[in-house]
Amino acid sequence: MPPRPLAIGPAGHAAAHAIERTRTARGYSQRQLAACVTALGRPMTFTALSRIERTVRRCDIDDLVAIATALGIAPQALLAGCLTYPGVAGVGEI
Repeated sequence: MPPRPLAIGPAGHAAAHAIERTRTARGYSQRQLAACVTALGRPMTFTALSRIERTVRRCDIDDLVAIATALGIAPQALLAGCLTYPGVAGVGEI
């Protein structure tokens, strides 16, 4: 029996929505952004990007960095909405 894929957690959902919002705000289609990511050396089809945005496919760290670079933003900007978890110390907190 094949291994069951890991569920996408809250950080993955937040990053996926941030990718889609930023992409549309920049006026990129999924095809255009996927081509930019591929040109940066991280091969990606528009189908893979669509699956990331729809939270059907996990976005690994290499994908996240390449997508952020193609969008002209820092990778942490795509994670900004998920950096606060209840009960977890934030940046600078103990």
